[in-house]
Amino acid sequence: MDGFDTTEGVILIAATNRPDVLDPALLRPGRFDRQIVVNRPDLRGRTEILKVHTKKVPVAGDVELEKIARGTPGFSGADLENLVNEAALWAARHDKKVVEIADFENAKDKVLMGAERKSMVLTDEEKRTTAYHEAGHALMAKLLPGTDPVHKVTIIPRGRALGVTMQLPTDDRHNYSKEFLYNNLAILLGGRVAEELVLHHVTTGAGNDIERATDLARKMVCEWGMSERLGPLTFGKKDEEIFLGREIATRRDFSEQVALEIDHEVKRLVVENYERAKKMLTDRMATLRALAEALLEKEVLDALEIDLIIKQTDPPVVPA
Repeated sequence: MDGFDTTEGVILIAATNRPDVLDPALLRPGRFDRQIVVNRPDLRGRTEILKVHTKKVPVAGDVELEKIARGTPGFSGADLENLVNEAALWAARHDKKVVEIADFENAKDKVLMGAERKSMVLTDEEKRTTAYHEAGHALMAKLLPGTDPVHKVTIIPRGRALGVTMQLPTDDRHNYSKEFLYNNLAILLGGRVAEELVLHHVTTGAGNDIERATDLARKMVCEWGMSERLGPLTFGKKDEEIFLGREIATRRDFSEQVALEIDHEVKRLVVENYERAKKMLTDRMATLRALAEALLEKEVLDALEIDLIIKQTDPPVVPA
């Protein structure tokens, strides 16, 4: 990397997804001294990327690429290319001459939630459990303010899951408030709560939800300083392997007493939202049952169908 004169016009470009572990000698002036952050594309970027990938694909006249881009926040360029390819394949399987908006919707579901496993046969009891589990997630997401809108709920096995409740943000999110994260804990626990309230037993289906809720609560306490009891502090220094780029240990930089308080705070956040979800779902038991029964009948519910069921079954507000 030495030996180039400043007037020779030789530019060296390198890419990494771990700039934090680079040797400072590489980043000193005269070497890799410019850092350009390439983030995931925003709405305008996604629209332009879709235009590139749909150039050679016959698309129906009513397909609005900006509308598709608005419904795919967080997608990378490769994700969008995959979306177009899946939509084209779906249209070809159904002998269509052009790719329609419904093909893009089906492709988006496959990319986001995984491919349908139609060959997997569930027992009636498993279907019922899954229906109430997903209805619990969906109803909590609808009831809590400021959360990402529910896009679709299905009890058709997709990927590794027996059912999926998919939420899609309306805009690109770059920052998350404490209230948003706190409500997400209740949504994650809504599935287990629904099983317990209606079926009077719990299953392993909520294992991933509980893991994610515990991890989120620990990050709120240890990384983002969102615990009133412990204050705006971070706890735990991560030691990372430079070459493999993997986290191998978390170094403790706090006392045993603080460790105990962290555990209490994490447990409080999770249990508090578990009880909150239990109260909210108990108050709207008729809506929960209606959502679950509709899922058992149709297997898939979109946002409009969910809104209609909630409107028909939600208890009327009594004026004070």
